Amino acid sequence: MTHARTRTDAMRLAGAHVLVTGASSGIGAATARALAGAGARLTLAGRDRERLAAVASATGGRVLVCDVATRAEELAERSGHVDVLVNNAGVGWAGPFVQMPAGSVEELLAVNLAAPIELTRLLLPGMTAAGRGHLVFVASIAGAVGVAQEAVYSATKAGLMAFAEGLRHELHHVPGVGVSVLLPGVVDTPFFVRRGTPYTRGWPAPVAPERVARAIVAAIRDGRPESFVPGWLRVPARLRGAAPGAFRVLARRFGRMERSAAPDGAQ
Repeated sequence: MTHARTRTDAMRLAGAHVLVTGASSGIGAATARALAGAGARLTLAGRDRERLAAVASATGGRVLVCDVATRAEELAERSGHVDVLVNNAGVGWAGPFVQMPAGSVEELLAVNLAAPIELTRLLLPGMTAAGRGHLVFVASIAGAVGVAQEAVYSATKAGLMAFAEGLRHELHHVPGVGVSVLLPGVVDTPFFVRRGTPYTRGWPAPVAPERVARAIVAAIRDGRPESFVPGWLRVPARLRGAAPGAFRVLARRFGRMERSAAPDGAQ
């Protein structure tokens, strides 16, 4: 389920140069494959050289090994003119906030929020000058509703969504340049293992990263400002805005049910 199409922001992907961050696995790798299928020319950024090489082999993309948190300017320079920027790289951490290790807050803010903002600052002028471009921000349903034991992660994704919304208003009168936000739920990727806490809930079931990738391609092609994957996630997001009290009651009740059904140490 998505917002109505905004045709002035629609973009042809065939021949477009697309930079995908976090392209070595998960949503990034699946998105690279989907974009290659649509005829895009790819630059694949990430920290894992071997995994990036495998994705490049399957998509014909160019590999740039880079940490977006510390080398955004270098990445932008090496990428050259970019028609579409897919800000996908992200890190997480789960557990009680007071137990969050020193440095983890800064890492999440740097990768999930500061890096996409900086890359956008560096690459957007080329898009506006060309009168053609698209910015994609892979956020999370956590940014729309807030998630217990993922407070900082939720905050970074909420910040990303607010940045994209403000930018969309700013670019309203700039022809040919669109902004899309993706709000996935639980996705079957290595993300949960890497954050140190595997996903153990029985519901909602994780969706395949290819499903998110298809939504990203559709968002670029059709100029969709916001997409939830799966679509039913729009319901809790809208409920939180329209009836925050009722949302909090349901969220707390659902949280108690999850804790009683989950093994020790689960979220």
